[in-house]
Amino acid sequence: MLLEIKNLSVSLDGKKLLTDINMSVHTGARHLLSGRNGSGKSTLVSAIAGNPQYTIDNGQIIFDGRDITHENTTTRALMGIFIGAQNVPEIPGLTVLSFLKHSMAAHTHFNTGHDLSMGEFLTKLDTARTKLDIPKEWLNRSVNVGFSGGERKRLMLLRLVMTMPRLAILDEPDSGADATTQKQIADTIREMPDTTFLFISHQQNFTDMIEPTATTILSGGKIMIE
Repeated sequence: MLLEIKNLSVSLDGKKLLTDINMSVHTGARHLLSGRNGSGKSTLVSAIAGNPQYTIDNGQIIFDGRDITHENTTTRALMGIFIGAQNVPEIPGLTVLSFLKHSMAAHTHFNTGHDLSMGEFLTKLDTARTKLDIPKEWLNRSVNVGFSGGERKRLMLLRLVMTMPRLAILDEPDSGADATTQKQIADTIREMPDTTFLFISHQQNFTDMIEPTATTILSGGKIMIE
């Protein structure tokens, strides 16, 4: 078991959004988190990620046997929890290349205690970029600035392939992506057996391409079916 949610209740500004959530995500799963808008899916994702805006009122979040309920977002990311948010921020002045390098360097040092060599980084970057058919010119542009919705999803895929997280949480990765990009996202997910996926989607055709191994349905901040 990679991720366990135990009796989790979450609130925002005093309003309870999740109540007594119990959910397990097995290692290697492609786990679909489903439900209508406002059912609590994005709140649960934010709680797992450690978003400080949300208050954990009760319960635990266990990642690979470790209680991370009160760990900060950075620690969770370094432990191997990747977040592909639905709405990503623009970061003027920070190039895609620099962003990826700093991210890779932090992960490498956390996991091995060693510094990332520029040669190792560039080799991995070139391999991932070529695989995803991402133009080299994108690397010198500011993160997400001037990129279309579909292009931002492809940059998310590049970061995903570069970091190879243990758990990737993707909040509507198909949103804003055309059919070709959606297929590329689904193909990439299926081609990463060492990464466990928890994803949200409202599009049946996209979900069918991923072939989820498990489904959890939320309604009104509670688990309906697992």
